[in-house]
Amino acid sequence: MTTAFITGANKGLGLETTRRLVDSGVDVYAGVRDPDKADDVRALGVHILRLDVTDTDSVTAAVSSLPRLDVLINNAGVIGHGGGVDDLDADAMVDTLDTNVVGIVRVTQAALPLLRQSSNPVIVNVASGVGMGRFLQDPGRDEFPVAAIPYAASKAAVITLTVQYAKNLPEMRINASDPGYTATDLNGNTGHQTVTEGTDATVRLALLGSDGPTGEFHDRTGRIEL
Repeated sequence: MTTAFITGANKGLGLETTRRLVDSGVDVYAGVRDPDKADDVRALGVHILRLDVTDTDSVTAAVSSLPRLDVLINNAGVIGHGGGVDDLDADAMVDTLDTNVVGIVRVTQAALPLLRQSSNPVIVNVASGVGMGRFLQDPGRDEFPVAAIPYAASKAAVITLTVQYAKNLPEMRINASDPGYTATDLNGNTGHQTVTEGTDATVRLALLGSDGPTGEFHDRTGRIEL
């Protein structure tokens, strides 16, 4: 049986990804910041692990409790500072990058020894179309109205680190997913996609075989050219 570990699994995209993986027969370990607030994901019959991706000790403890690992899904993220340039400061930028970018590195580095023991190791990093500069400049795209700097910059970094990890680890399938404009708490549930639609790319990439693509960025319709 395939074993997966997903971060930020207690709600929204993480919860729906977890549900769909369970339905696909995957043994899922769900990382959540507060297990006391994880009733919805616990109801899916998964293993609950306390995890704060900004805390190295927390990451080490969570990964150390995994019996094995085939699929890592770095889903945890924050929207961060949503204002304009005038009220943006360096601390707000650091906070967002610490969760959305450095958090992925913390978890991935801790998980690599287990992934290297898998016959089909897979990593999926949940990014966003707002990490694509050409999308932010296209008035016809959902991303165009986004003015906030930290979140967009963090997701651009996620796309790039995915490519670099894939180059360094060619024996693994390492890709990034774009959920699209999906209704979640991060956007006040204003997105026009359902969480099921928003997890299509993540789930598809999580279930890749060893002959699947790597170093790519996908949305629910397929590959996005970088």
